Amino acid sequence: MTESYLAPLWISCKTVLTTTVITFFIGIAAARWMARYHGKFKSLIDGIFLLPLVLPPTVVGFGLLLLFGKNGPLGQLLSLVDVTIVFSWPATVVAAVIMTFPLMYMSTRAGFEQVDINVEDAARTLGASEWKIFWTVTMPMAWPAVIAATILAFARALGEFGATLILAGNIPGKTATIPVAIYFNIQSGHNDRAIILVLIVLAISFISLAALAYWKLRAPKTTGVR
Repeated sequence: MTESYLAPLWISCKTVLTTTVITFFIGIAAARWMARYHGKFKSLIDGIFLLPLVLPPTVVGFGLLLLFGKNGPLGQLLSLVDVTIVFSWPATVVAAVIMTFPLMYMSTRAGFEQVDINVEDAARTLGASEWKIFWTVTMPMAWPAVIAATILAFARALGEFGATLILAGNIPGKTATIPVAIYFNIQSGHNDRAIILVLIVLAISFISLAALAYWKLRAPKTTGVR
């Protein structure tokens, strides 16, 4: 009985932590680039980055299935090195990263756009490299937004269901995350197990939101002149 709770919890923990780390870095990279990019394709690129936020998760999952399936372009490419994504644990990470990226990107970009560019220019006149400016000037000033985005991405990854179910499936002990396990426990009439898993998700989600609220209260306010 205990395994029916521990397995989804363990899979979800691995998926959420891995997803949060990946999304943290790619979200920051994309947000930093778009905060300073003023090309004619800015709106198009921004729309692509935010698309998973407004699409139904099942649509995103189906799109990923077409990409990573055995007949899909990425699936065929990965098959050359004997790697299969569909119905494997990495599929839970891929689905969660795609679904959480818009939140990380949008919130982090807003933080970068509030950074005073005059401070960055001053650092450049003093001979600082772009890499040093980013880590010693930009990131400290945008840090509250980055932390808030990371917490939101963590919470979103924990609750990911639709895209994960389609791309990773429901394989107990392998791809069955907590949301997937809740759904199939309800379908099979095991409401008692579903309730316990729901309580676990509620507890983790509440702690995440409480941490976000606490961070917003304690974080220093950043202002920027654009």
